Amino acid sequence: MAYMKPIPPLTALRCFEAVARLGGITLAARELHVTHSAVSQQIKVLEDAMGVAMFVREARGLRLTEDGRLYALEIRTALRDITQATRRAQARPQESELVVATLPSFALHWLVPRLPSFRAAHPYYRVRLLTSLQLEDLRHGVSDIAIRMGQGHWPDVAQQKLFDDELVVVAAPHFALGPHGGLPRSAAEVLACPLIASPDAPWSDWCRAARLPEPAAEATVLSAGDSSIVLGAVMLGQGVALERRSLVAHAMARGELVQVTEIRVPYRYPYWLVWQQRDLLNARQTHFAQWIEGQVDAYLREARPGGR
Repeated sequence: MAYMKPIPPLTALRCFEAVARLGGITLAARELHVTHSAVSQQIKVLEDAMGVAMFVREARGLRLTEDGRLYALEIRTALRDITQATRRAQARPQESELVVATLPSFALHWLVPRLPSFRAAHPYYRVRLLTSLQLEDLRHGVSDIAIRMGQGHWPDVAQQKLFDDELVVVAAPHFALGPHGGLPRSAAEVLACPLIASPDAPWSDWCRAARLPEPAAEATVLSAGDSSIVLGAVMLGQGVALERRSLVAHAMARGELVQVTEIRVPYRYPYWLVWQQRDLLNARQTHFAQWIEGQVDAYLREARPGGR
């Protein structure tokens, strides 16, 4: 059986990839924060270990051989994979850490205000939130559990519906841009106010429920894809907005926002609790799932008319 030479040292591979990508030892040494001679030595170590010439030495510097060019492409991919695998391993939750992936707006306006009760019930966990508009790939094991918004039916995950949301019109209590210099008093007056819009909360649905024509385009003074930006502008008194009740309920309870009509319309995307598909939940997942189920029940009771 032929003797297989050992894999070259990682340091030599990193130096080789940098020289191949940047086109010279000086630039590679600068990027890697080492000396010129250190990089040269590592290139020699690599070539000796491989038994293959990676560069041709010329008067103006080094030039990749064809073997070197092809090897550099594969090593670059391998180093990237090692980097990503290392980051995922470092990011995986520890036994004392609960990692929850969710949307930034839901985390800020619904989840974070309720987390003190989770910490009171489970003081041995440190909670870490991963917030993104992109779906977290639970197969990587970076998060324990996730809260998603959508129609469900995601592949390769277990899912449990948390609740359906609804859209309501809100304004700041000090809003002064209505037709009478204050808060609108009717559905028609709402549409006469400066409107703040988000793409996932179309005014058309609300207008159908109110039996009113859709507002003119110029009525919208600001639009933003992030609901937190929308609500920030509303709290500054810049307009009224149609937003998810889940995002405004806490601010209304604190008196920072008011609902200006009783007209409400269903929101098309429910919230779901999702986790990696397997037979049993671990302790962290079980504790969080039980806790959030109780929080959802309390929230839905408060959200019902006359529920408070």
